[in-house]
Amino acid sequence: METKKKYICPMECVEPKDEPGNCPICGMKLVVVEEKDNHRKHKEKEEIDKHYKHRAEDFLKKFWFSLILTIPIFLFSDFFQDLTGIKIFQFQGREYLILIFGSIVFFYGGFVFLKGSLRELKAKNPGMMTLIGLAISSAYIYSSLGIIFKIGYDFFWELTSLITVMLLGHYFEMKSVSFAQRALQEIEKLLPDKTERVINDKIELVNLDELKVNEIVLVRPGGKIPADGIVIEGRSEVNESMITGESNPVLKEIGSEVIAGTINGDGMLKIKITKIGEETFLAGIKRLILEAQKSKSKLQVLADVFAKYLTFIAIFVGTLSFILWLIVQKDLSFALERLVTVLIVACPHALGLAVPLVVAISTSLAVHNGFLIKNRLQLELARKIDVVLFDKTGTLTSGKFVVKQIIKLANFSEKEILQIAGSLNQYSHHFIAQGILEKTKEEKIEFLNVENFENLKGLGVTGIINGKRYYVGGDNLLKNLNLESPQIETIGTVAYVIEENKLLGAIILEDEIRKEAFEAIEKLHSMGIKIAMITGDKKEVAEKVAQKLKIDEYFVQVLPEEKLNKVKELQKRGLKVMMVGDGINDAPALMQADVGVAIGAGTNVAIESAGIILIRNDPRDIVKIIELSRLTYKKMIQNLFWATGYNVITIPLAAGILAFKGILLSPLLAAVFMSLSTIIVSINAMLMFRNKKLNK
Repeated sequence: METKKKYICPMECVEPKDEPGNCPICGMKLVVVEEKDNHRKHKEKEEIDKHYKHRAEDFLKKFWFSLILTIPIFLFSDFFQDLTGIKIFQFQGREYLILIFGSIVFFYGGFVFLKGSLRELKAKNPGMMTLIGLAISSAYIYSSLGIIFKIGYDFFWELTSLITVMLLGHYFEMKSVSFAQRALQEIEKLLPDKTERVINDKIELVNLDELKVNEIVLVRPGGKIPADGIVIEGRSEVNESMITGESNPVLKEIGSEVIAGTINGDGMLKIKITKIGEETFLAGIKRLILEAQKSKSKLQVLADVFAKYLTFIAIFVGTLSFILWLIVQKDLSFALERLVTVLIVACPHALGLAVPLVVAISTSLAVHNGFLIKNRLQLELARKIDVVLFDKTGTLTSGKFVVKQIIKLANFSEKEILQIAGSLNQYSHHFIAQGILEKTKEEKIEFLNVENFENLKGLGVTGIINGKRYYVGGDNLLKNLNLESPQIETIGTVAYVIEENKLLGAIILEDEIRKEAFEAIEKLHSMGIKIAMITGDKKEVAEKVAQKLKIDEYFVQVLPEEKLNKVKELQKRGLKVMMVGDGINDAPALMQADVGVAIGAGTNVAIESAGIILIRNDPRDIVKIIELSRLTYKKMIQNLFWATGYNVITIPLAAGILAFKGILLSPLLAAVFMSLSTIIVSINAMLMFRNKKLNK
């Protein structure tokens, strides 16, 4: 019979996982189970599915039911009657009523803890559930025997109040974690259930899984875009904030790419599907989020180890206190009370939740701010970065060349020179050609008829207009045509326009600096971080960009294979380097850097090589990455300090170290402190959502 390992939450909050880790809902360490056959697998999944996403509500129901039964148990208890002097609740057989009510609370309210402890013990991985299970079981067995055989003291009011308080604490904790996860869960709801497919001018309503690549869909105003594609008809503004974090609507017209899950504005769009299912950008985001949740920070690993040892420490201290108090006072009830109190107060729930909850919230904040964490260790390291190394083109600059000047070299007007260049380049996809085309369209210049168009590899383009051959290209084209290069002083890129063998003019284009780059670099400098730039351009171009942006250091005329060496050079100086790039030739450098950040619009190779992905081409998001890294680390440290500090103080008190001074921690108070510590850790983590820098 084939067996397969699965990892489940002791409290069954989520479906079984294929890999170990922590429960994303309650933060507990997943325990291993073996699926022996498909029947068992489906049965277990069915059982867990009934609880999935309803665990918090289940705890609330159990809390109210347990509270209703705890109140009469408290009123019937000797503790209440001795404390208040009220004897009206004394009647014959009341202890058996206490036993019945207490048993209901123990088995109904405490069953989830008992089941969780059995799962942990079966997996040989004792933890929080083991401590709670031991505590409430020992209290229940002793109290039941005490009532049945009329010996000793019963703990039923302490036991039921303990279970009731823990149920309430778990409810608040799980609601907090669910809220933290909500932004990520909303991704699954972005896609529409159905869409309108266009076939032979007929429109039919179909399910998403019926769509195929190259089919046409119609998206009406306000509708959700069902799959990645290209607009082939229509014009509309699309809300992409849920994907890219960009608050302003983005204009989409013929030729524009659209993303699945985004929302159409007031216009009607016909879209040709290019990607479906797992190939869509949205599916890629979900995969990256899952990878981020699987990866652990160093602090989380440390917390997991400490929580494991804390379990053994609690069992040891609790057992030792039980034995010592039994010897000293010869009172089984008091000794058992100390054991139960230690086991409860030492539950490492706050410690187990301290880091995973911060991780969940930071992942959510990252998506909200337009970037994805692929490798959590790199996010953790981002707070220590000394220098950010930007690849110039497409990162600090737009990557789109803009016409800055047209120089006349013959008896032709600037408009005529641009008209010839635009007409030839309308058949080219080169980035220089696109810049010339944009200027031609901007000036509303009509294209001339071009015959025998030819793309001259590495030189430019050529074609016949009105019976004459024209060329557009750079210095290499001039050399090929044996033409002398004119003396033009510029730091931009020059495209020459040539008629037959005669120079007509030159078009100067520049790669414009992004407006966002100025703000990003200014903020990074204010954070004490140096800025470096790497480019394949000549020194004059790089120098101008560096001066405008106030860049500290730049590397020029760097070949693709040399980018890796420049990262190593900075690291040899003892600097922690963040590399930001978008091209296939950036991949080795991204992997070498301490933190690799890929522009989401870049190549798949660059994205696979980086630890953090920017969904949009906005260098200001680099600032947000570092701010989130610092905030995440700060919250992790605060939570770990509280969780460990709380245990250091409360465990000795629970064991009775100050009993000689009359200071004793009751089981109920221990439960309150344990639940309170978890709630405090949750609230502290949730305050990340109120951070002004990351929630603008």
